[in-house]
Amino acid sequence: MKDDGAVTRVEAGPAGHWRPGTQVLWRYRENAGDHVHIARPVTVVRDDAELLAVWLAPGTECVRPVLADGTPVHLEPLESRYTKPRTVQRDRWFGTGVLKLAQPGRPWSVWLFWEPGWRFKNWYVNLEQPLVRWSGGVDSEDYFLDISVHPDRSWYWRDEDEFAQAQRDGLMDAATAERVHAAGRDAVAVIEQWGRPFPDGWQHWRPDPSWAVPSLPDDWDRTSAHVSS
Repeated sequence: MKDDGAVTRVEAGPAGHWRPGTQVLWRYRENAGDHVHIARPVTVVRDDAELLAVWLAPGTECVRPVLADGTPVHLEPLESRYTKPRTVQRDRWFGTGVLKLAQPGRPWSVWLFWEPGWRFKNWYVNLEQPLVRWSGGVDSEDYFLDISVHPDRSWYWRDEDEFAQAQRDGLMDAATAERVHAAGRDAVAVIEQWGRPFPDGWQHWRPDPSWAVPSLPDDWDRTSAHVSS
């Protein structure tokens, strides 16, 4: 991609991986649809055969879904949250930043959250389709169900009500729901065994102060040929 001040900057490294400091898009398609409805410009921290790590900086301009009248999705009652017409809007990522970790082929990513002052808060396991790479970033589809993991290694399920409602509203068939449950069970097994990436010390990581906050490109929703998983 060209770097014209508004377009994501992409630099290829060895074996097609992105170099640290490269700016790419982390996107999600709408459920039961083909359009991108979440797009977040992020900065690559690490990218190799074992892990993709990216930083979502505070204040980053992103795209998120809203109801057609502009109401935030989370304010709509659950019973109609997924059936009312939607659109997307540009917004800012407020609060502290998020470090996202994705292991190739795994149907979840692990996000790290901090309180102000870099006090580590928790890990967040986001169940999703395995990320698919393209020239400008990675794409996935979110599966509603998540897991919160705390510094004492305790964990609990999140958004089980949204996961159930999505099935009732036809956004996920029974076979997909079972795959998500299986992925969740696998993730729990990793948590209970304290497998990677949890013991790797990422909670002590800090972003390079020279990194600029990425810009959201005008063509954030472009269709691109996927190059690999």
